[in-house]
Amino acid sequence: MKISIIGAGAMGGAMVQGFLKGNVFSSSDITVSNRTHKALDKFSQTGVNITTDNREAAANADIVCVAVKPWIAETVFKEIKPVLDYNRQILMTVVAGLPSEQITEWMKKDDGTMIPLFIVIPNIAIAECSSMTFITPIGADGRQTDMIKSIFDTTGSTLVVEEKLLPAGTILASCGIAYAMRYIRAASEGGVELGFKADDAKNIVLQTVKGAVDLLMSTGNHPEAEIDKVTTPGGITIRGLNAMEQAGFTNAVIRGLKLK
Repeated sequence: MKISIIGAGAMGGAMVQGFLKGNVFSSSDITVSNRTHKALDKFSQTGVNITTDNREAAANADIVCVAVKPWIAETVFKEIKPVLDYNRQILMTVVAGLPSEQITEWMKKDDGTMIPLFIVIPNIAIAECSSMTFITPIGADGRQTDMIKSIFDTTGSTLVVEEKLLPAGTILASCGIAYAMRYIRAASEGGVELGFKADDAKNIVLQTVKGAVDLLMSTGNHPEAEIDKVTTPGGITIRGLNAMEQAGFTNAVIRGLKLK
């Protein structure tokens, strides 16, 4: 099975890195296409196929993934449309905010035929096979959906959702990874104020966050249940939590997630 990723930017590049670390594709099964050689240089020693010809990349794959900025998506989709085999290939889009209706309008043939389509929203942690990826099938059958899901299962966690949930998924996971990193930065800065060197503070926070995630994933408990285990009456943990709440911590997070 061969996959072509059109667009070697932050997300397209991260997907390539994740697929190279996974066990679905060998490097020779992956093609990366980009208009400029500069974005492709980082893949030149990995064994993947690189090209500046989007049509060539699209024609020679079983799965064609368009991972470009929204404002050039129409040009790319219309460019590759004539070379796609609608009976053999699967089209995948990793373009935030682009609805299926628009893609269908661009890609449907004159006789009404539409290629099986998947809207996929990973986050940049896919580079380390730790993504939270949302998948929405459009006109695809169960076998095709299972196949696409199995591919992304090797790069983290996946959830097949209705298209109406993709904006929320983007905010919670794709934008959310930046929010998590902002907490890590803030806690690291606090660690410096407490007397640790900057790198030591960062590593302490990273391991602590990782431990919290591992614990919750292992137990399946609600976060508050684990919080209760470490908040002794009158202790420093509960005082710290209450101080954060007084500063609007929970409300600030929710407000950030609900911004549009």
